[in-house]
Amino acid sequence: MSRSEMRKIAMEALYQHLLMDRDIRQAVFDITHSNQIDGYLYALTMGTVEHEQELTQKLQSMLRSDWSVDRLSKLDLAILLMSMQEILYNETPKPVVINEAVTLARKYSDEDSYKLINGILDRL
Repeated sequence: MSRSEMRKIAMEALYQHLLMDRDIRQAVFDITHSNQIDGYLYALTMGTVEHEQELTQKLQSMLRSDWSVDRLSKLDLAILLMSMQEILYNETPKPVVINEAVTLARKYSDEDSYKLINGILDRL
């Protein structure tokens, strides 16, 4: 499984976690139908949940003063938190993460969400 595919799975699992407060391990299992989680996928999902509060606070500080994290769609929030975790903790090159996040947003989110995601991650 490619890293792009793992990012898609992580996005789906984190979306379920954020939307329904779903256990991240169960969400990954339901998507992959496997108890064996690849180390990279584990780092993306579990790392994001582990650092969720810190990442959310960092994200809030990066938004305009008249915006709140609560205004973001749960899908955009999942993409942003996962990408921030990957840049800050997995030390994946920022341009790679931004490109992957924009690709996910263009494919799965609202029409202009990728612009917001690109702008936020670029300032990280």
